[in-house]
Amino acid sequence: MKKMLFVLNPCAGTKKANRFLADILDAFNRAGYQVQVYVTAGPKDAVTAVKQFAPGMDLVVCCGGDGTFNETVTGLLETGLSIPVGYIPAGSTNDFANSLKLPLHPLKAAKTIIEGTPQPLDMGSFNGRYFSYVASFGAFTKVSYATPQSVKNALGHTAYVLEGIKEIASIRKTPVRMELDGEVVEDDYIFGAICNSTSVGGILTLDPNQVDMSDGKFEILLLRAPRDLFELTECITAVQKQQYNSRMMTFRTAKTVQIHANEDMTWTLDGEMADGAKELTVSNLHHAIQLVH
Repeated sequence: MKKMLFVLNPCAGTKKANRFLADILDAFNRAGYQVQVYVTAGPKDAVTAVKQFAPGMDLVVCCGGDGTFNETVTGLLETGLSIPVGYIPAGSTNDFANSLKLPLHPLKAAKTIIEGTPQPLDMGSFNGRYFSYVASFGAFTKVSYATPQSVKNALGHTAYVLEGIKEIASIRKTPVRMELDGEVVEDDYIFGAICNSTSVGGILTLDPNQVDMSDGKFEILLLRAPRDLFELTECITAVQKQQYNSRMMTFRTAKTVQIHANEDMTWTLDGEMADGAKELTVSNLHHAIQLVH
């Protein structure tokens, strides 16, 4: 019988997955898996669980939000384990799952893992800290960790949109210099994202035809700081209508990003806060994991 580590975040999203837990485990049992369940109780719990219990397993399945998935993958990468990963998305926005078109219903997601095959997927390294789909700064970056869970549960995607749009008018511009595989991009920005996803924060969406999550490259999206009310309106319109061909936008792809910025500039990695630095290196980890879907 195959062995599986099942990592569950019981507080993710609206806790919908909890109601299907018995059925999910039954489905994996019937598919020939002996399942060991670990229920997280706080930040970094999933990292610890994977490091402690994943060795010797044939599959690791994560049930939670994008942050829980990030911790699960971090545990595997930090221990050098090449065990396939399954993801049952149960968060408020599920950016990563939406980009991969994974089922959002827990039982359907479990079935997809049972019937799926491991597919190579890129990850990211942010000065040595891992992320699965985005490293971002400026507008919208505080939304995922500053919006109360109760508001996320009640409004879901709408909560992120409302908080994100509300944030634009109050943010300050940040001078940033980026070297994108040798090309230098420099300006004052109010938002930047280095991503491997079609959805960022439940607010920004990239053209799926331009995003390949296993091509060894990031998509980089930068929003220039408006110099007057007209440009501010243009920024807000571009975000609301998802117009990424605006003159206020810069869009590039790169394997490695060298960043020179203020050290007090706050970043988020997969929705979790990260400290900035004057010098940052963001690297694409080509085919770092095997995701079953």
